[in-house]
Amino acid sequence: MTITIERKQELIEEYKQGDGDTGSADVQVAILTERINNLTGHLRTHKKDFSTRRGLLSLVSRRRRLLDYLKKHEPARYIDLLQRLGIRK
Repeated sequence: MTITIERKQELIEEYKQGDGDTGSADVQVAILTERINNLTGHLRTHKKDFSTRRGLLSLVSRRRRLLDYLKKHEPARYIDLLQRLGIRK
């Protein structure tokens, strides 16, 4: 259910803004989206796993807050990120 270290590094390389960037909003949203997708697949199989569902909802709300921040401060990056990740809004 968690993402591997290699996959996390791939996401950081793909979404980073600069050379030393590992924690920008883009990178964080990409990592959260990967985790959300993994948990969604898990919940399709295990429908009664309510503790995982609660964790999923907290991840979704954390991603929403980061996306709201991007939308407020840098709308162009926000729109680009939504398209790259395939998130509907």
